[in-house]
Amino acid sequence: MANFFSNLFNKETPSVLGIDVGSSSIKIVQLKRKSGRAILETYGELSLGPYAGGSIGEATNLPVEKVIEAMTDLLREKEVKISTNVCGIAIPFSSSLMAPIEMPSVPMKQLAEMVPLEARKYIPVPISEVTLDWSIIPPDRNPEAEDVDKKDMQQKLEILLVAIHNSTVERYKEIITKSGLDASFFEIEIFSTMRSVLDQEVTPVMIVDMGATSTKLYIVERGILRGSHTINRGSQGITVALSKSLGIPVVDAEVMKREKGLLGVANGIGIKDVITVTLDYIFSEANQVVLAYQKKYHKNVAKVVLVGGGSALKGLVDVAKNNFQTEVVGGDPFSKVVAPAFLEDILRETGPEFAVSVGVALRRLQELS
Repeated sequence: MANFFSNLFNKETPSVLGIDVGSSSIKIVQLKRKSGRAILETYGELSLGPYAGGSIGEATNLPVEKVIEAMTDLLREKEVKISTNVCGIAIPFSSSLMAPIEMPSVPMKQLAEMVPLEARKYIPVPISEVTLDWSIIPPDRNPEAEDVDKKDMQQKLEILLVAIHNSTVERYKEIITKSGLDASFFEIEIFSTMRSVLDQEVTPVMIVDMGATSTKLYIVERGILRGSHTINRGSQGITVALSKSLGIPVVDAEVMKREKGLLGVANGIGIKDVITVTLDYIFSEANQVVLAYQKKYHKNVAKVVLVGGGSALKGLVDVAKNNFQTEVVGGDPFSKVVAPAFLEDILRETGPEFAVSVGVALRRLQELS
């Protein structure tokens, strides 16, 4: 990541798409490279709730045929004006398994043979049923981190193990093929998000990705994923809480949440009072993850970055600042692309929702450089 923009965008390229298929919507971003810069051509989002007989914002578990139908509708949407089928696509974090493992310091050829054998201890299905990848995590340079013997550290390697079930890969291949798309890669969403919202931070950063049904937490240091955690609460829980507390239909609660966020009042009840029950739980869990990281590595998390559809909630950044003893910002992936000035405010507001799709499109552009 440190050298991502130093050697990128030297000439004009064809347009490319970054695609993010979430549980409640599909998000898509189209970029091209011109005059050494990434240019935003168009972007769009399509809610999946109606394809399951539900409402906008509702999480779904659609069969592949319905996802293909929704994808096709979005690609043909006249207002979005998609003009290419060249793309990359993100795979949900929930569809993958990541685990840091320790391995002896041996030559790479020998390590490549040993990792799949060691992976069997962490993967609950036969290795033949998953697509396996791994990378070496650079050693921690903090002399206080992990009170272990330095000689022992030199004899071990920390490996980030990544596995995706083959059925998941086949599902996404079918979606791409039957939607008429040309994808050169599948990427787990966290790596797309890191690319779009982080720069060259040298201190630890926590990304809080609030989706419809869950919130993912990632701690990243110097471009390396150091830890991850999933909280089974998300923005849909906020909608349901509003619906029950105010006695209104879920669809109306979703509209109210999007329009007023934490700042409004309804039926004499402060919306913030209802919403913070869910947020307090999420932030409490997130702080436990931060404390565990600090205890293990003797380092403070210097910044919290909010992304995901749930993070677009009005007033959320201010509430988050009261819960974390560090800097809190909303992710701004569109800051890495050139867009018309009149879109600046709306892109900053909606940016956190498109962190994954922007990150995927940036990688696709990188492949063409």
